Amino acid sequence: MRKRLGFLFALMCIVAGSTRGQEAVIAPPESLVVDGVPKIPAALAETAGRYGSYRSATLADWNPLRREMLIATRFADTAQLHLVKMPGGARQQLTFFPDAVTNGRFHPNGGDYIVFAKDIGGGEWYQLYRYDMASGDVTLLTDGKSRNLPGPWSSGGDQIAYMSTRRTGKDSDLWVMNPADPKTDHLLTQLAGGGWQPLDWSPDDKKILLLEELSINESYLWLVDTTTGEKTALTPRDTAEKISYGEGRFSKDGKGVYVTTDKDSEVHRLAYVDLTAKEHHYLAPGIRWDVDSFDITRDGKRIAFVTNEDGISVIT
Repeated sequence: MRKRLGFLFALMCIVAGSTRGQEAVIAPPESLVVDGVPKIPAALAETAGRYGSYRSATLADWNPLRREMLIATRFADTAQLHLVKMPGGARQQLTFFPDAVTNGRFHPNGGDYIVFAKDIGGGEWYQLYRYDMASGDVTLLTDGKSRNLPGPWSSGGDQIAYMSTRRTGKDSDLWVMNPADPKTDHLLTQLAGGGWQPLDWSPDDKKILLLEELSINESYLWLVDTTTGEKTALTPRDTAEKISYGEGRFSKDGKGVYVTTDKDSEVHRLAYVDLTAKEHHYLAPGIRWDVDSFDITRDGKRIAFVTNEDGISVIT
């Protein structure tokens, strides 16, 4: 018996010694054919991983009432929504899904819930959800099958416009819903193809500014009646020049829209389009850089915009 135990102990020592002598390596996946490539030590991969597994955070939204912000950041395998309640404060994780959640917007009238979009398995068939701040409950707002892309909140703050392929599976239609009551969800305007995006609601919520993008160089603006769903062209299609439009916002008085466009220019400029005359008036015409984005103060008196100056974002 003692001889057998001694033999087993010696065998274990030999196996352990041989294992320690063989450095662990990274095995390539079966889908790759590796020929003449030296083995990669696991220790090297672990060292290099520290430079690739960095963490970043992006601002998703501000709480409309309190000095709190919603951010998206990763503390496990995927980015999720977190709440930060004070400058330098600890983050509080809100969503816990195996799939990433990188966007979310507070209900403008009180911040009592958040609307966010999420797909499953990277399939990009996004669904809209409501996260209730008091209970932490998550409610599916869309059908769970179609592709849905969130749009802007109404000026009144209780409706959201969004695009959905629910009707045909391929055409992106314009839908409207009160997220607090999913039964209000309804199709507003049937559209053909993709490339459609709601940009803004008029101050009285009677119209939605709709973008139709055919290519990076060609797009058009429409006005949609929120009662009838009828859409009216704001920019003409029968011009020889192909014009591109980017972002768009209604003016405070609802008589015009501010847009970014390359009309009569090689770069996207900030312009005001009168809804009656449909003429373009350019703001800050001396800037010779693309205007990437802009926003308007709630009183409608100031605009902040971002220009891309040799790859550097400059705020004016």
